[in-house]
Amino acid sequence: MINLVIMAKCLSSICAVNHVTKNNFLYGIIAVPARRALEREKIDSLEKLSDYSEQEIMKLHGFGRNTMQKLKNHMEKHHVSFKS
Repeated sequence: MINLVIMAKCLSSICAVNHVTKNNFLYGIIAVPARRALEREKIDSLEKLSDYSEQEIMKLHGFGRNTMQKLKNHMEKHHVSFKS
């Protein structure tokens, strides 16, 4: 029983380390699945995001109408837009 408690504590600390995000790009703006999809595509700035069309980004996992609207609002505030 004690071994299980010790093992559980070790595993929880490993999980916490593995789930620490390295990049705060769009943190608090869009949900984690959409941010991970952008990270997989190496999109880590609004400038890089502006090289893509809205349709290209909508094809990524985690992006739907709600997420896209939040992203477009954020981009508009920073005077950035998707490519045409």
